[in-house]
Amino acid sequence: MQVAIIYGSESDTPKMNGAFETLKKFNVSYKTHILSAHRAPDKLSKTIKLLNKNGCDVIIAAAGLAAHLPGVIASQTTIPVIGVPISAAIHGLDALLSIVQMPKGIPVATVGIDNSTNAAMLAIQIMALKNTKLKNQLKKYREDMQKNF
Repeated sequence: MQVAIIYGSESDTPKMNGAFETLKKFNVSYKTHILSAHRAPDKLSKTIKLLNKNGCDVIIAAAGLAAHLPGVIASQTTIPVIGVPISAAIHGLDALLSIVQMPKGIPVATVGIDNSTNAAMLAIQIMALKNTKLKNQLKKYREDMQKNF
């Protein structure tokens, strides 16, 4: 089980902490990459090729403003991509709309603005389809969540 987390700026790291903590809680390994679809397109493409080759299961991609990063990634892989809109201008609505409005055939699953925790949970749900241990962990997590409500 391997998740790649790609985001466009070091300054977004605090907003991605929810994903890091959630994946750690479920013992899912991940690697982070700070890359830009606009400022480092060749490096981004090389990274995506490596992820395709090395068996990455899910990619979480976070971006603000124009937020092209998740869509560019999705256009270069069949690995599921989960987009996290980052609030920058207009409270993140620009990023949300950029990520969620992908052309037909190149989907990006999209979570709420700054909600990297839900991106990690969705990644876990996707991987749990083929991993019984992870599926059981997720089931227990949900049961515990109900008990503590």
